[in-house]
Amino acid sequence: MAAVVALESLLATQTLWHAGRAAAIAADGEPTGYADLDALLPQRGWPRRALTELLLPADGIGELSLLLPTLARFTQAGATVVLVAPPYLPYAPAWQVAGVDLMHLEVIDAAPRDALWTFEQCLRSGACAAVLGWPLQADASALRRLQVAADSGACLGFALRDRAHADNPSPAALRLEYGRDGQGAGAWRVRKCRGGPVPARVFAAGAW
Repeated sequence: MAAVVALESLLATQTLWHAGRAAAIAADGEPTGYADLDALLPQRGWPRRALTELLLPADGIGELSLLLPTLARFTQAGATVVLVAPPYLPYAPAWQVAGVDLMHLEVIDAAPRDALWTFEQCLRSGACAAVLGWPLQADASALRRLQVAADSGACLGFALRDRAHADNPSPAALRLEYGRDGQGAGAWRVRKCRGGPVPARVFAAGAW
């Protein structure tokens, strides 16, 4: 009887998965800076200690605007944000206007063969609040290392990748893909999220 009671107790806490019900995960995400996006995500923000993938049709479609409120809040609090091998040199005045304290923003120039390793080490270091990387070649094993590193370093990791990878499996806690909504406007669609079902709604880019 004791074993039955223990099992029922586990089920009651909703921390044990069983068919038909997902494990409960607290809505304690890092606020994105966009109320509509927070409301869309199961954790009500960016998943903490985790990797988020942004799947893009091209560079420069507004992907950094999506992240700037979070990066600004971190740097204003004195936390370090790192960009690993960005495809273009960040335009400092625009980042300052967005509220980013450049004293706490680090840009690392790394060759493609070294960028993935550098991304992982920054995530794992415990010295960064958020790390952005643009991995050109990253299979599921490499992404898993990034996810583990983000967890180990208590860091938010953002991997900005070509949306050609959207159909490939990924261990990232959250995957957002940029595309067009029914009216042809730019929008972000959740491809995968930890802690709940994938939302049917999209986050309109025009909401920025």
